[in-house]
Amino acid sequence: MHKVIYYVNNTGGIDMVKAVVGANWGDEGKGKIIDVLADRADYVVRFQGGNNAGHTVVVNGEKFILKLLPSGVLHGGTCIIGPGVVVDPKVLLDELASLETRGAKTDHVIISDRSQVIMPYHVKLDELREAKEDGLKIGTTKKGIGPCYEDKISRYGIRMADLLDMAQFEEKLKRNVEMKNEIFTKIYGVEPLDYDKILADYKGYIEKIKHRIKDTIPMVNKALDENKLVLFEGAQAMMLDINYGTYPYVTSSSPTTGGVTTGAGVSPRKIDKGIGVMKAYTTRVGEGPFVTELLGEFGEKVRKIGGEYGAVTGRPRRCGWLDLVVGRYATMINGLTDIVITKIDVLSGLGKLKICTAYEIDGEIYESMPANTSLLYRAKPIYEELDGWDEDITKIEKYEDLPENCKKYLKRIEEIVNCKISVVSVGPDRSQNIHIHEI
Repeated sequence: MHKVIYYVNNTGGIDMVKAVVGANWGDEGKGKIIDVLADRADYVVRFQGGNNAGHTVVVNGEKFILKLLPSGVLHGGTCIIGPGVVVDPKVLLDELASLETRGAKTDHVIISDRSQVIMPYHVKLDELREAKEDGLKIGTTKKGIGPCYEDKISRYGIRMADLLDMAQFEEKLKRNVEMKNEIFTKIYGVEPLDYDKILADYKGYIEKIKHRIKDTIPMVNKALDENKLVLFEGAQAMMLDINYGTYPYVTSSSPTTGGVTTGAGVSPRKIDKGIGVMKAYTTRVGEGPFVTELLGEFGEKVRKIGGEYGAVTGRPRRCGWLDLVVGRYATMINGLTDIVITKIDVLSGLGKLKICTAYEIDGEIYESMPANTSLLYRAKPIYEELDGWDEDITKIEKYEDLPENCKKYLKRIEEIVNCKISVVSVGPDRSQNIHIHEI
């Protein structure tokens, strides 16, 4: 799905932490930005989410889709799957093997001993909930992410450290399988899971990953103390945050600037600059309200031009006009100082363009995001209309060479969210970026 990165830039004697955050519902193109920054990083640390992410990186026309591994894995820096991440060992091993067959090195991938382990009962429970006709459908990726976080908070979770203590792992696994089988048989009326099979499978996984499991907290903090370059990378985005997103249609963790402190073990005092990644239009996947959604032929046109299909699930993304109620909200919550605009090339040739500046709900004007998600289903977008442009901008390298109407569109975004745009992406490749201000 989506991601967040935090970039520590300790150069020129100035210690500065830059947080790069998804400012919508994900799929903003953060993987590309991470890849651009990662070639300078000594460490890349994933701090939340799991293999529900879909981080697309294009290098010299070759596409890599990363689900669990940090996006910096294609570079030489140490890649850490941090304490706040939930890890499916089978998915991890499959992803490592896939990269290795394409010639990529993976010996620099390390897993925190505090990371939670996704088990088969998490995946099964996720699938059953989403399939239940009379239940609440969140639109999850059915990868077991939510149920794993539930066990973490309920203190029934299994951590990577447990995998290094076989007696402890067997005890916890037996208890959890018994509890989950009660749910499967008595509530859902399905067959129970086989404890012995799960144990045998995970013993095999453990043998292949145990050398990667380490205490990463002192490692990361030592790197920061030594002025190393560190990227902190998460998944999903602001509007999918468990606290501040369109609840309950959210993820189970916090992909905001606040999430890095709990998910990587880094002091919040080290985060002093926020960079938000935002599409030139808005998309989301799964269920939940979407005020500016474009239905019908025009929405399908935007989807096709933008290639808006989920990297993990292949689901068509819902497309809509740029929602700057969301943009303002993300700027405020994350303390954004800079914005990266992606996929603005998709808007070329679409004619008149619209930007949502507020909502009208039951006769009242809202310029911020209401907590009651049900209100958003009745919300009517208040639009500003701007002239579009027809030029192909994918080969433009300088801001001043952009069409005038394109520059006016960008300027209006800056005015509405009260934050400067520092980078504009005009195509999928890592080289197709216009740098307006240094980030």
